[in-house]
Amino acid sequence: MKRSFIREILEAIDEETISFAGGLPSQNLFPTSDLKEASLKILDNPKVYQYTISNGIEELREQIALRYTNEGFATTKENILITTGSQQAMYILAKFFENKDITIEEPSYLGAMNIFRLNNLKMDGVKLEDDGVNIEEFENSFKNRKLTYLIPDFQNPSATTYSSEKREAVCNIVKKYDGILIEDSPYSELFFEKKMPYISQAIPNNSFLLGSFSKTLVPSLRIGWIRADEEKIKSLLIIKESIDLHSCGISQYILAEYLKDNDKYERHLQVIRDDYKEKALYFSKQLNLILPEFKHQTPKGGMFLYGGFEDKKIDTFALVQECLKKKVVYVPANQFYIDKVPNSEIRFNYTHSSFKQIEEGLKLIKSCL
Repeated sequence: MKRSFIREILEAIDEETISFAGGLPSQNLFPTSDLKEASLKILDNPKVYQYTISNGIEELREQIALRYTNEGFATTKENILITTGSQQAMYILAKFFENKDITIEEPSYLGAMNIFRLNNLKMDGVKLEDDGVNIEEFENSFKNRKLTYLIPDFQNPSATTYSSEKREAVCNIVKKYDGILIEDSPYSELFFEKKMPYISQAIPNNSFLLGSFSKTLVPSLRIGWIRADEEKIKSLLIIKESIDLHSCGISQYILAEYLKDNDKYERHLQVIRDDYKEKALYFSKQLNLILPEFKHQTPKGGMFLYGGFEDKKIDTFALVQECLKKKVVYVPANQFYIDKVPNSEIRFNYTHSSFKQIEEGLKLIKSCL
């Protein structure tokens, strides 16, 4: 099994490289002062340095549960399992469903696909359309597998958001075959216009909902979670305990202290949304000016812009090797397909770059064509 292309790229570049590759949030927007204040409030308490319970500290689980409940998705702390980032959440679930067959979107998130391979889950890819998966293909696949992994909000890599109709259709299919949905939702708070309801909300006993603070606050605290019914959480807890006993206690206490002021967190989220929307619109505009042959949809949220060259003969995997020589990098979209066959598509991250870097980087890519 090979390492993640994206992680290898991040190690290969230097500070002079303009990177549209990794899904990095803007560090200029990290609420450093507020997190420092929260840290200072908890660090004198000896209990923050002690082992804690495996499913996560009670205060943090209650705060996450309350956010779901306030959105109309009734949740208690017993429905929440704290994980070491959303990536660990996916690993726990992959271990839980080890050796099963699973329906995924295509293209799909590279990190999840690597975890599924590691745990011998056989993936069946279903075409992703502008408003979600192709429903006919999805049902034909799901009825035989009864397990699916989807990213309905600002999907990675495609930035697709499922329509209300597609969400309802997926929900009905999962119920029809009494299957399981793994709903990965790290970007749902990064909406530019409106937030869509979780699919899991309509099928709480047939779903696992994944969340993370990595995209909305800071990645380095490495705190994510799984929301599921209480009995499923108990089953996952056995796997979690065998991996690391519990996620970082200090990180959990810092977040729990920070989240006591919900209005502060909401203001922070709006700052991120406004900044990312401006970046997304600018990136799309520059693409139209500099690379008009690259066809794409302007994102409505999230962190990525996705599209492809009109000339299908352009191999974006080969192209990125040339771009690296000129100190600019992106992720060729073949990495997000099961067979990894080179194609003409690209995923761009726009949140981490300055406006100047966006323009310069796209001009460098143009010069490599």
